[in-house]
Amino acid sequence: MVQEFRLHKNDFVLPIFVHDQLESTPIAHLPGHQRVDAISLMAHCEHILTKGIRAIALFPVIDSDKKSPECDEAVNPDNLVCQVTRRIKKAFGDDIIVCGDIALDPYSSYGHDGIVKNGAIVNDDTLDILAKMACNQAAAGVDIVAPSDMMDGRVLAIRDALDNDGYHDTLIMAYTAKYASHLYGPFRDALASLPQFGDKKTYQMNYSNRYEAAIELDLDVAEGADIIMVKPATLYLDIISDFRASTPLPVAAYHVSGEYAMLHSAARDGYIDFSEALYESLTAIKRAGASIIVTYGALDIVDILQ
Repeated sequence: MVQEFRLHKNDFVLPIFVHDQLESTPIAHLPGHQRVDAISLMAHCEHILTKGIRAIALFPVIDSDKKSPECDEAVNPDNLVCQVTRRIKKAFGDDIIVCGDIALDPYSSYGHDGIVKNGAIVNDDTLDILAKMACNQAAAGVDIVAPSDMMDGRVLAIRDALDNDGYHDTLIMAYTAKYASHLYGPFRDALASLPQFGDKKTYQMNYSNRYEAAIELDLDVAEGADIIMVKPATLYLDIISDFRASTPLPVAAYHVSGEYAMLHSAARDGYIDFSEALYESLTAIKRAGASIIVTYGALDIVDILQ
């Protein structure tokens, strides 16, 4: 009766890796997750719905021969994300909310989130591509576009492009405070999108910085974000709490691949109970102020809740 915060199945978004192959393949360092082929994806979505999860985030694994310095495949209106979104929407309609990732790293031969010129990631040249990506995904049926690139000004560029193309109801879930974290390893392995040079510290945030996040929040809110996100989650509860106290917009948090994999690893070694630790971790994220939690443990937690 006196418990203040409770987890609910509607809190969660399940990330899904999809690839253009004939069969699904396991992801070595992300237990329970696969690179799902487009055909199997339909059955997977049906299974997700039976579990009570209604929101998914799609991440494409792009064949190496489709990657390029110019990231042309990112703006192909018939690329993998657009294809599978159309299939999902045709099969399930509004029963499944589809979130589309807006960033160039899956499509870039350099593995970076922006266009590379002379060995540097160039912010402004990237914005038009991100805006075009968002419009293509909206046309395919994506409900929420989620710019994860951390380029300055991308929320405004995407909002203007969506509105100009008539996609006024497509939401923007901005990765507002995305830190240059060491916890993304399993994700990058899954996408085969490791940076080919340097790191992402010129555009992702320094994990020592708290107050810089307030600047990023003000910018994304002013530019038209509908939902703001903190990534990672468990080690950044202070940022989630700051955001909750600073804006009435919905606050999302991404419980990232490394956070999820560490729970599994510790459970395998007998140090913790996986279910209890996952429940505690996700409760802490919600307690800090997140009303939307993107987590690889979405199916695990709904089983625990049931």
